[in-house]
Amino acid sequence: MNKRLVNSISGLYLGDQVQMHNGVASCINQKHPVKQLTVLFDRVVGNCEADPNHHGGLDRVLHHFPREHYGQYRRWDLMSSFRDAPSMGENISTVGLNEAQVNIGDIVQIGDVTLQVTQPRSPCFKLNLQFEHPKFALAMQESRMCGWFYRVLSEGDIKPNDSIRLIERKTDISVAKAMQIYFLPEFDATQYLTLLECEGLAQSWVSSLQRRMEQQNIEDWTMRLYGKAS
Repeated sequence: MNKRLVNSISGLYLGDQVQMHNGVASCINQKHPVKQLTVLFDRVVGNCEADPNHHGGLDRVLHHFPREHYGQYRRWDLMSSFRDAPSMGENISTVGLNEAQVNIGDIVQIGDVTLQVTQPRSPCFKLNLQFEHPKFALAMQESRMCGWFYRVLSEGDIKPNDSIRLIERKTDISVAKAMQIYFLPEFDATQYLTLLECEGLAQSWVSSLQRRMEQQNIEDWTMRLYGKAS
């Protein structure tokens, strides 16, 4: 399979400066436009994560976020002011490609780089701080307009005029469907097993789903979605 998914990239971004935002360390506002991303197996040169325990790693080297989602979040009045890419902290921005069109395990070619889709973004309370809305992270979780992450299969450079081509489709579970399954409000072993069978799924999601299966319940999402109580 060698199908063009989107004609071109609308923006490439990176940043390596950590900033304190309401007492929380974050790099989200330090992303800036660049003419090229140099992508290695474990990182993008010139990019960093403030919290490597919950962000980054081999399964989350690049974050891809559809630019048109900004318009929808603005229409829902979830942003205190006009915000656009790269306010989500994304590395790759496109128009015309969304979570329903991209599947877990998809192998794609962008420029010199071969990537594999690993997981949707799991929204956290830092987005509430970023957009000054106490339920932004929850809205992203429920709408599934979250973007997705890639692991790197071959290193190289990505440029703004590069197309995104689907090389191989490994599963029939879209990023949107994976998001829906993972954040079901009730424990559902059958659905979890379906997601666990997805080739290429990020190890952190595999481990989390396996823990749920062993414990027969869902972890508490309060801290992730809302942060520490003031």
